[in-house]
Amino acid sequence: MLAKLIVIAGLGLVAYVYAGYPMLLWLLAKLREKRIHRAAITPAVSMIIAVHNEESVLSQKLENALALDYPREQLEILVVSDGSTDDSENIASRYASQGVSLLRLDRCGKLRALEAAAARARGEILAFTDANTWVAPRALRALVANFADPDVGGVCGQKRVGRPSQAEAVAVGEGSYWKYEQLVKKLESRTGSTIAADGALYAIRRELFHCCSNPAQADDFAISARIPMVGKRLVFETDADVWEEPPSSAREEFRRKTRVTNHLIRSVWEARRALNPFRTGLFAMKLWSHKLLRYFVPFPLALAWVASLSLAGDSILYALLLGTQCAFYALAVTGAALQHQGVGSSPLLHTPFYFCLAHLAALIGVFSVLRGRRIVAWTHARADWNPRSLGRLDTR
Repeated sequence: MLAKLIVIAGLGLVAYVYAGYPMLLWLLAKLREKRIHRAAITPAVSMIIAVHNEESVLSQKLENALALDYPREQLEILVVSDGSTDDSENIASRYASQGVSLLRLDRCGKLRALEAAAARARGEILAFTDANTWVAPRALRALVANFADPDVGGVCGQKRVGRPSQAEAVAVGEGSYWKYEQLVKKLESRTGSTIAADGALYAIRRELFHCCSNPAQADDFAISARIPMVGKRLVFETDADVWEEPPSSAREEFRRKTRVTNHLIRSVWEARRALNPFRTGLFAMKLWSHKLLRYFVPFPLALAWVASLSLAGDSILYALLLGTQCAFYALAVTGAALQHQGVGSSPLLHTPFYFCLAHLAALIGVFSVLRGRRIVAWTHARADWNPRSLGRLDTR
């Protein structure tokens, strides 16, 4: 009886996280959608770009920022260098005549760098964007239009993952994952607020920015998730496209997701009061469903597989369930083996491969938190990627 309960509860939880939760949001949005008042406003905006050794992409990023369709006199571009040791600071300095400001800091981690930049920024709206992204020309206008609604405290851009130069299953899997993730964020926004922004592109009202006591957490979550907690809306803007480079390799994507899990769990712990539905209502349900439960999916998956193994000999149903799980994991292994081949990027292989890679990284990330590992600063890997070579860009 216990084994059957484990299988039903385990697989049911996974089904809820990835299918039931979006369906519930869709139903809530149909019953009572919370609309947003948008208007063509142009308040003073400070665009903050935190960098650490970004010489390979920074010049292209600044050219992109300077070309945005937004009144130049209303846009401040501020580069904050988190202890860069390459040519990043010199590159940023070369744009000083075009109005780009540079803030030099000793190595302190991205969150502390953003806090220092926010303290120096002059705009009434703070827009944050990563150095390795390409922002569509009208994306900033689309973000800012939402601030015409006094209930809106923050706006998330729509991240898109660029196409890799070669057939890489992990890059295709990341692109598919973000299409799903954006759908969930859109549904959350229609029901009030999404739970957090992605660092690729988002904006908040200056007065809602706050400094964090713990720098070893996800900067985008730490900054943006507080907005719904103080009674303002954090909404998702589908017309604010921002493109990000695809993962450079499965190894680097695994390392990144392990770090992200560590940061996110620490971030949720810092915001643990928001998990209480008596305090934050629907937002608590979103936080549990979208973040916390998703990161703990490996545990019910593993328990369900073991329980199915013990039940397979007693029932055709449980034998089929075991066979389905084994087939899924076999496809994941095949996808990993063929990840650099064209066939490896097919949905039949890249979906289970990326799913298992992401959740194995989440499992390692959870254990890294339990071991007490704190990550304040890190070094990234950059793929050989140029957003202008993507071809079919939506340049609104």
